Formats: sequence, structure tokens, C-alpha cells
Amino acid sequence: MEIKALQRLESRGFPPPYAGRRPPFSLSLTRAAADQGLAIIAEYKRASPSQGDIAPELAAGRVARAYAEAGATAMSILTEKSKFKGRLNFIREARAVPEAASLPLLRKDFIFDLLQVRATAATPASAVLLIVGLTPSAALLRQLREEAENLGLEAVVEVLNETDLEIARDSGAKIIQANARDFADLSVDLRRSLSLAQKHARAAGELWIAASGFNRPEELRLAREAGFTAILAGTALMAGGQPAESLKKLRAGLG
Repeated sequence: MEIKALQRLESRGFPPPYAGRRPPFSLSLTRAAADQGLAIIAEYKRASPSQGDIAPELAAGRVARAYAEAGATAMSILTEKSKFKGRLNFIREARAVPEAASLPLLRKDFIFDLLQVRATAATPASAVLLIVGLTPSAALLRQLREEAENLGLEAVVEVLNETDLEIARDSGAKIIQANARDFADLSVDLRRSLSLAQKHARAAGELWIAASGFNRPEELRLAREAGFTAILAGTALMAGGQPAESLKKLRAGLG
């Protein structure tokens, strides 16, 4: 449905890339990690297949302000409609908040087509997520990543295991996101992402992000020791409807 809608839009005239400033994504993460030991990407996540509704009443702008004030390095925004109750316009709503103007925004969705990358580039996002499991072709991943970069975006490439990592590296990916979730049963085990990072030395210029399963401050130390530059947390921050307070508690693990 989304691709057909984008194809119709293309026939009428696709919107140009966003002309405003995009805060640098990877540079912001590396600077925060150098200063604090680890960067935190805080996610705007209204719902999920495993949790159902999480915090659908919280507006994207309100959460962007809360995350910025609580010390997030960047913000991930789920835009997928059917499973996560997201909308592409959430990216624009988050960027419109003056207090969050310096937060790089990552679009998180099921991206597999060049038109989706172009649609992302028309928003104020700084980066877009690509998932090896969704596009298990190094050639296609490279094409999507290069299109993103040509349009002013950075590409985060998500992996679940060593096979995925090999494909990601073959595609030229430099920002690797290791997800601790098993998508067969939706279970989360931090040992999956931590062990993957511990087994593989960083290639030149690589930056690694650990995603899923970070609920307690002490878990940030494990990610840092495994060699991650950043972690991404969503459900733990959104559940309960107090994202700023939840982020502050999690960031206590950086002390």
C-alpha cells in the first residue's frame, strides 16, 4: 500500500529533499560516547506487535522535548502504521519543537524501496534504518544506502546475527545496529547483541548501536564494555507515559 501510494505521488511530482539543517547523526553519537562513555538514542514508540499500545496518547513533539531535556543524544521515530501506529509526519512534528532542534532524528520503519528513502529525505530526518533481514541482498542494501547518502541522510543497517553482519559489511555499511530481539518469537535477550559485538572487531570507520532490551541503568555498562558507541531504548522509556523521567533513570548508568 505504501509503495503504491508513493508511486502515485511520484507520478504527480515527488517532494524535494528537506532543505533545512539535518543535525549529524553519527558525529553526534561519537561525540556523546567520547564525553559520556555511551550515547543514547531515545525512541518514540506508540505501540508494538509484542506490547500492543505503549503510549499512544503522547504526541511526538512532546516526547521530543522531553528526550532533549533529559539528555538524549538522538531520537528514533517509528513511522510504520499498521504494527506501530506510526506516521511519517511524526518526524516533522518532532523537528518543529525548538527545544529539540539539535537532536538528530532516525526514521525507523520497514524500508526496502528507493521511493521510501526519497520520502524520508523529504522530511527533517538525519538518518534512516535499513534492515538486513528485510533486504538480505548486499547489492540492494548498498543501493538503498547510497541513495540515502546522496540525499543527505545517513543509513543505519540493522543486523541480528553473524550472517546479517557479513551482508551489512559487504554492502559498505558503516553504522551497524545489533538488535537483541528474536523476530521469530519477539523475545529479547541482551546476550544476542552483546555477544555479537564482543566477537567482532570494529572495521575502520564503523560505529555500533545496540538495540532492544535496555531497561536498567546497569545494562548500559555492559553495552559500553562490549564496544558499542550507542544504545537505542524505546519501550522502557515510553511505557508509563513519563519519557523524560524514564530516560533520566536509565542515564544514571552512565555515571
